[in-house]
Amino acid sequence: MKQFLMGSAAILAVAIPTAAFAQSTGSIDFEDTIVVTGGKVDQGMGGIVLPDTTKAKGVLTQEIIAKQGSGNTILNAINLIPGVSFQNNDPYGSSGGQLNIRGFGPDRVSLTFDGMPLNDTGNYAIYSNQQLDPELISEVNVNLGSTDVDSPTAAASGGTVNYRSIEGSDDFKVTMAGAGGEYNFFRLFGLVETGVFTPWGTKAWFSASTTRNDNVYNNFGAIDKQQYNGKIYQPIGSNGDFISIAGHWNANRSNFFGSLPLRVDTDQGRVVGSAAGNRYPINKDERFYNIAPCTRPVGVGGTAQAAGTCGTLFDYRFNPSNTGNIRINSKFSLNDKLTLTIDPSYQYVKANGGGTVAGNEAARDINPTGGAANCATAANGAAVSCTPGFFGGAAYFGRDLNGDGDLLDIVNVLSPSQTTTDRFAVISSLRYDIDDNNRIRIAYTFDHGRHRQTGEVGLLSPSGQTVDVFPVDAPQLAANGTVLQKRDRLSYAILNQVSGEYVGKFFDSALTVQAGIRAPFFKRELTNNCFTSSAGGFVECFGTGATIPANVSTLNPTWAVPQKRTFKYDKILPSVGLSYKVTPEASVFWNYSKGLQVPGTDPLYNSFFFAEGVEGSVPEPETSDSFDLGGRYTTGKFQAQGTFWYTAYKNRLASSFDPELNVSVYRNLGDVKKYGFDGSISYQPVDFFNIYVFGSYLKSEIQDDIAIGALPNGTTVFAPTAGKRESGAPVYMLGTRGELNIEGVTIGVQAKRTGKRYVYDNNLPTFRNAVGALAPVQIYGAAAPAYTLVDLDARFSLEKFGAEGVWVQLNVSNLFDKFYVGGFGGGLNQTVNYTTGVYGNPGFIQLGSPRAVSGSVHVSF
Repeated sequence: MKQFLMGSAAILAVAIPTAAFAQSTGSIDFEDTIVVTGGKVDQGMGGIVLPDTTKAKGVLTQEIIAKQGSGNTILNAINLIPGVSFQNNDPYGSSGGQLNIRGFGPDRVSLTFDGMPLNDTGNYAIYSNQQLDPELISEVNVNLGSTDVDSPTAAASGGTVNYRSIEGSDDFKVTMAGAGGEYNFFRLFGLVETGVFTPWGTKAWFSASTTRNDNVYNNFGAIDKQQYNGKIYQPIGSNGDFISIAGHWNANRSNFFGSLPLRVDTDQGRVVGSAAGNRYPINKDERFYNIAPCTRPVGVGGTAQAAGTCGTLFDYRFNPSNTGNIRINSKFSLNDKLTLTIDPSYQYVKANGGGTVAGNEAARDINPTGGAANCATAANGAAVSCTPGFFGGAAYFGRDLNGDGDLLDIVNVLSPSQTTTDRFAVISSLRYDIDDNNRIRIAYTFDHGRHRQTGEVGLLSPSGQTVDVFPVDAPQLAANGTVLQKRDRLSYAILNQVSGEYVGKFFDSALTVQAGIRAPFFKRELTNNCFTSSAGGFVECFGTGATIPANVSTLNPTWAVPQKRTFKYDKILPSVGLSYKVTPEASVFWNYSKGLQVPGTDPLYNSFFFAEGVEGSVPEPETSDSFDLGGRYTTGKFQAQGTFWYTAYKNRLASSFDPELNVSVYRNLGDVKKYGFDGSISYQPVDFFNIYVFGSYLKSEIQDDIAIGALPNGTTVFAPTAGKRESGAPVYMLGTRGELNIEGVTIGVQAKRTGKRYVYDNNLPTFRNAVGALAPVQIYGAAAPAYTLVDLDARFSLEKFGAEGVWVQLNVSNLFDKFYVGGFGGGLNQTVNYTTGVYGNPGFIQLGSPRAVSGSVHVSF
């Protein structure tokens, strides 16, 4: 790696493993001579780095990551980067959260781990509770509004988050960490680094961790997480070539919790809780609610029993996941000018989420002639077709479920959405150095994900709790021996991408020009084994292996038959960036990049309702154009960056009412414009103190009013969205972190204020009662209020007593126990029944995490 030393007027280009600033090995290698910083700032101030590239970036190193709390998700740490908003669902990071970057939600942000894509292959979701143990992350960097040219992503309109694992020590080393805290938090982490153990420089590391804590908000449920990691690193020669192979396994077992209806009306006797008839707290004392024990109804022969509500609460549900991967990174210098990098990977995911449904012991009459017969007593005939299956959102077994000898009852059963994914990817590139000031590379990226989505049914215990968190392992069968499930589909997400990039330095390296182009070719092969009964994606399933009655389509002509479809999306995506050093300390930069967001599996499967070739059968992709204009100033004691940005995206994909079809469908909602400012300043006046201040402002403008329904007379109703802000995104963010280091004692205080977030895209309050009534009651305001969180970390190191690598750390999150609304993605508008004119129920929103105190001990030897 090239290193150019500087005095007060020279330039230092840095490319070391702890300051790579990119995602894949090829991107890191290509940026070796692009990353330009001043003085000592290349290592960051307090672990926060502003690399002098042509893009708007922020980087956090292990120094700051380690201070954010034992085991906490890496996405919580990047809250320190301007433009990033993350709400943790619990204080310790093991139960998910909501990410937002420049107003784009998590399905529009690409997340990578050692260059490997982590977004769900189906809906592009990010699962913050399944990330690498923070002790093993050397750095995390955020590209705001842009991505690297070899990124294997179908969804990066809002930018990318990339983190890389450590290489391991050259010397043998053992690290142990233990932590405990409120809500019965307990964590153990162990790491063994072999050091170099062969004549060829081979080294390796292996780690394991376990984390547990209780549900934060009530007396039911817990979180249990285990993780195992390892890496073998083999250098090749003395010029930085290497090959490494790493493995990762993460198992989460946790209840859902803290998601409540966003309404605060108390006049109808509503109390705080997670049921549809409950409400949101109005102060911090109401955040904690109890769940009373319950018992499922006992069957009585010859009598019809209702299902009751035992086991149906949101908090009873589990969100289990098993995730694993194998990652290979490699770099080979073929000659003095030609360098090859290859990063293959494999990922496995087994996870589910969801709740309960009504399990009918009787079968279902799928013959609408003369109305639905009672299949508990009726026999099949010319007008009756009693069939087991999953119809109308409920399970019909055709067999006794509670053992009372009849088919008269309805029993609550577990019915999560099960997903199993096998994913293979390769990112490869070939770099050619034209001369000392010009280099190019070409890259090829391949990503192949097999996405199996099912909905097997499981049983609940007499107390309403889940018997097996993975019903797919022992699915319940219908009377005809078929596997009863609410969905049954298989999809392949396939990407072939070619890309190229150039970087050149001019005017004695004062000007850096970086230009790239990527050409992704996406293919989605989807098979739906169920009938699609609505444009909203509702399906009717007869069960895996079932013999489907031949007259189903005749009896239900509006159902789209099971089928397979292939969708293809491709686009040429250019990018160009400039960076000019006005002085050795000051630079300005400009960047443009074009983005592409391919529709996820849900809108694609929903389109099966429409015949091929008609409107609605091929959802269009989103495209975005992002521009950054900014400046940086760096010295040994000071670093600052400010960026003005603008993003316009077309064909915004969301659910919208279609007046022609009188249904809601996924369709293009026109153009949305977004613009804002991100900035930060770091200052270290003396060696033992530094302060960091950051902030951002966001403005979004939806360009059109959106059709949302129709009145009984046929008049189309539009949501007044034109000129309004998108929901879910904070209007502004302001934050700071100060850190004091004296004689082995480090005290850090960080605070962040997050501005208001609109609940709906129409920026209107939430109501109950009828639209246009004399006194519709407002049950929540138009926006979740702004809030300020303060976190404290304090560390006492024993290094001065000869115990290097030994310290005790205290963390307090939400120091002043601020009550606030947690993460939510927002929505177009509050639903309305346009036949009755009555407002629909509000959405469910996550509670903000309360104060939590934890302590940890770290020992390395």
